[in-house]
Amino acid sequence: MAEPSMEKDAINTEDDHLNNSFGDPGLISPDKEDISRILTVPFKGRIRGGMRPGKKIIVMGIVDPEPDSFDISLTCSSNKEKDEEDKMDVALKLSARFADRQFLRNSRISGKWSEAEASIPYFPFIQDQPFRIEIHCEHQRFRIFVDGHQLFDFYHKVKSLLTIDMIRIDGSLQITKLG
Repeated sequence: MAEPSMEKDAINTEDDHLNNSFGDPGLISPDKEDISRILTVPFKGRIRGGMRPGKKIIVMGIVDPEPDSFDISLTCSSNKEKDEEDKMDVALKLSARFADRQFLRNSRISGKWSEAEASIPYFPFIQDQPFRIEIHCEHQRFRIFVDGHQLFDFYHKVKSLLTIDMIRIDGSLQITKLG
């Protein structure tokens, strides 16, 4: 199995004990032996500089042997306190539902969830198998790729892309790489 790793210019964890790589503007990088602990699900990390056109997030992982579901959310933390996390705007929530073989996406703006979009050409996840999700940010939309194949687009509901500065991952998966 691949050793967990993190790429530059993407995700920061919120743990206070991590080494701050002051000379490296891309990432607060953990010690090598701490990486597997850092990528533990549920995962919460900061997107350095927020989202912007041309930026992409890559999540690589392995689906659990008996999966139920997993979620990947891009959220806006800058306008809320930590005790108000359940009220944060969610720019994009990807939800893989194995029983229904659906890959849903929606957003929550000002406390209200949009209607979930569900249409996909195929369900790309297989139990106990690795996957690679790429979330490409463009001017008008996120473009989502799974294992190198474009699966769907999700048009922006959050107007200021730079406020999208957190990623959350939870559910029936292991994270092997995040960048």
